[in-house]
Amino acid sequence: MFDILKAKESFMNYVRQFDLTNDKIHLKLVHTLEVVRTTEYLCLYENITGVERDLAYLIALLHDIGRFEQIKRFNSFDDRNIDHAKLGVQVLFKEGMIRNFIDDDQYDEIIEKAIAYHSLYKIPNNLEPSLLKQVLLIRDSDKLDNFRVKNIESIQTLFSISDADFYSQRVSQNILKDIENHTLILKENRHNEVDMWVSYMAFVFDLNFKSSYLFIRENDYIHRNMERLHFTGDLKEDMLFVEKTCQSYIEEKCM
Repeated sequence: MFDILKAKESFMNYVRQFDLTNDKIHLKLVHTLEVVRTTEYLCLYENITGVERDLAYLIALLHDIGRFEQIKRFNSFDDRNIDHAKLGVQVLFKEGMIRNFIDDDQYDEIIEKAIAYHSLYKIPNNLEPSLLKQVLLIRDSDKLDNFRVKNIESIQTLFSISDADFYSQRVSQNILKDIENHTLILKENRHNEVDMWVSYMAFVFDLNFKSSYLFIRENDYIHRNMERLHFTGDLKEDMLFVEKTCQSYIEEKCM
């Protein structure tokens, strides 16, 4: 077993060196703690216990540790500046900070690869079963909390543009086609910020546990995320299509 409380204390000590008044830093701090909570939810429903559960909690705590240095350098979540997962691996394993969170090194490979793979469009094939389970857990937990984040954070914080600029855009046709085909959206295929917004809704097409779909349905996240924004005209029609398609997919997966 791991000392999760000690690991959380070490995590908070690390984060305090950054500017907690920065909205993006604060967002990622809260996000990390909430991903631990969603991981607890998944482990409970999927009957994941003991060392596997504790390891999942630790990975959840550390999965976005690279975001803080990324925001400090660029004040942006854009991985085109620097890949936050690779930066997290560097901070933890190249710079040796992992020992602040866990004394035992026998799980280092699983932790490192789970963090490295958590934000990939597609994970490598033929992963060893114990690693695969941890990778799927953190990928689902991370996506689940993204729905909470998108339900509360401002357009300015999320995208660094004004509301007016956001609402002046349209969803690209290739993005709507991906939604119709139940396809996770490649970052490279997004052309604007509303494409980015839709790509977050498309996370539902890349979840791995039934409990993940139950979590989204229990929180009504798709409808709440769409309802909170003030879409009009053609953009509203596009978003209604996105919402209906995602909701139908979730219902199928909950059966």
